[in-house]
Amino acid sequence: MSQVFRPYSNVIARVSIVGAVLLVGGGLVGLDRIWRSGYNTGQDVSREQPVPFSHKHHAGELGIDCRYCHTSVEVSANAGFPPTQTCMNCHSQIWTQSPTLEPVRASWRTNESINWTKVYDLPDYVYFNHSIHIAKGVGCVSCHGRVDQMNLIYQKPTLFMEWCLECHRNPAPNLRPRSEVFNMSWQPPADEPNLGAELMAAHDVHGRQDCTACHR
Repeated sequence: MSQVFRPYSNVIARVSIVGAVLLVGGGLVGLDRIWRSGYNTGQDVSREQPVPFSHKHHAGELGIDCRYCHTSVEVSANAGFPPTQTCMNCHSQIWTQSPTLEPVRASWRTNESINWTKVYDLPDYVYFNHSIHIAKGVGCVSCHGRVDQMNLIYQKPTLFMEWCLECHRNPAPNLRPRSEVFNMSWQPPADEPNLGAELMAAHDVHGRQDCTACHR
């Protein structure tokens, strides 16, 4: 009886198996890279806004406190967008003819809110409360990065659940005295290596990891 398969068929089979494994593995790695890229997460991508508001200028160079615009950040789940009145407190006096600020002046004239684009847009099934994080001593910079150095604001973290859990499992490195929550440049003192653990006790911090902490 003649041989059905040629001797080199074994080589072809081995190469095909190895090639298939590499192809599938490479495809999974590629999909993971795409999934974690800024293209998918929005990380490090600035959003076009009706007015190109510069946090670097206002929060950094002028030193305006976060709470001047985000008035509800300490008392509610949402940080809040500033009303046009907040902008006009200054811009009724300065840069009054700037074409860039015409949407602000139009909003003031018509009493219609400026349609800002959300940068941190969590899914509807995720609950996040700004006030509780601030009350526990989590600084703005932990989630938003150095906004005082951003001309156009962008999302700093991935916002993946694993990113949230990393902090909830070990919150100490992200804690600071409540008086420094809005200080973008604050760094823990080198001579207080246990400050994070001390703040966990002082602020009664318990990093919740149960599902209902974020999914309600």
